[in-house]
Amino acid sequence: MPQASFPLPSPVELLQTLIRFDTTNPPGNEAACIGYLNTLLQGAGLQTTLLAQDPARPNLIARLPGRGERPPLMLQGHVDVVTTAGQPWAHPPFAAEIAEGMLWGRGTLDDKGSVALMVHAVLRAQAEGVTPPGDILLVIVADEEVGQVGARFLVEQHPEQFAGVRYAIGEGGGFSVQMAGRKFYPIMVAEKRLCTVQATFHGPAGHGSLPLRGGAMAQLGRALQQLDRRRLPVHITPVARRMYETMGTALGFPTGTALRLLLVPAFTDRLLDALGPLARQLEPTLHNTANPTLVRGGEQLNVIPAQVSLRLDGRLLPGFTADDLLRELRALLGAEVTLEVVNYEPGPAETDWRGYEALARIMQQADPQGTPFPYLLSGVTDARFFSKLGIQTYGFVPLDLPDGLIETVHAADERVPVAALEAGAQIMYQVLLQLGLE
Repeated sequence: MPQASFPLPSPVELLQTLIRFDTTNPPGNEAACIGYLNTLLQGAGLQTTLLAQDPARPNLIARLPGRGERPPLMLQGHVDVVTTAGQPWAHPPFAAEIAEGMLWGRGTLDDKGSVALMVHAVLRAQAEGVTPPGDILLVIVADEEVGQVGARFLVEQHPEQFAGVRYAIGEGGGFSVQMAGRKFYPIMVAEKRLCTVQATFHGPAGHGSLPLRGGAMAQLGRALQQLDRRRLPVHITPVARRMYETMGTALGFPTGTALRLLLVPAFTDRLLDALGPLARQLEPTLHNTANPTLVRGGEQLNVIPAQVSLRLDGRLLPGFTADDLLRELRALLGAEVTLEVVNYEPGPAETDWRGYEALARIMQQADPQGTPFPYLLSGVTDARFFSKLGIQTYGFVPLDLPDGLIETVHAADERVPVAALEAGAQIMYQVLLQLGLE
């Protein structure tokens, strides 16, 4: 193999450098961080493109040429991070210190750790003279956490950059989780879709000194109670079925049996009630959801308002539409409420499973003690934008994490084991070499 003619940083060194750029979003200011990666990739002899709606927030695209035997494979990640304000950190969040076998810092798990694995894999392939089956398109974006000038901008303004791409690797899965004493690797194959709904309640106005019952505020109160006490209907999607059947088979009796029973609608909600805190993670994979997050009503203290509005953060299962959510909410909240869709992001109704099979095989080879399973993400990633171009994204950041560490994402003391990062880089490299799809 040819030897590198440029300095190849280790995955740990690469991630440390990325963390030390404060890219807290807002405002983001990702230019210096993206500039570092651009210089690194160009120095390795790779062709790069910078595209920006905001000059302070560029997006980077690099291409590693392949043999042309397969469609291009995209590796996509983001370098903006969420705030650390008000969080007590054991180590400074942008110092990238190594302590207790961990690399500490904001973005180690979301999503600079993923970027480090991807960039290292591409640089290593370039250094070793590897030509993969198809082109590798490395896409490092700004603004994933808000979602305006990063992937969304690229998809809407520069779709030509992704010609021929059908599959992508991104965030949202791949890390290890523990359940009933077993290790699992969730591989994200689908994510729920955003559907923001505004509920408006109407009633008579009046003087604040006089009793008025059954008005807009009272209707709001009843609606909030209904949303708190009752779930929307159960739906067993193909992704959820395969997810719970895979976990259930691995766990056996009794936990595995309980997981498989979640797939029987007559038992689903009763089992969720019995599962305690675990139900909070499982419930969104089996229901459309609508959480009340914003309330607006009233202009003066002494005036009973005639109108009160409630914003609902709706999330749709794959294959469901905004009309489905409105129908379920009307059945729950009653006819007196006016419902309006404020924002809706449709997505693909079906999952392309071919990439999952390959990733599961690679993960099983890397860690025979763990069990991969397909994962439905309750949140959203940049995959929702790329799906508009017909690109299937698989969430796969292969990191073997201690139990509970994933909970530091967006929280204090986010960190990653150094050993996990080094092993993950090797797995990501195998993905680059092996994941060729017809």
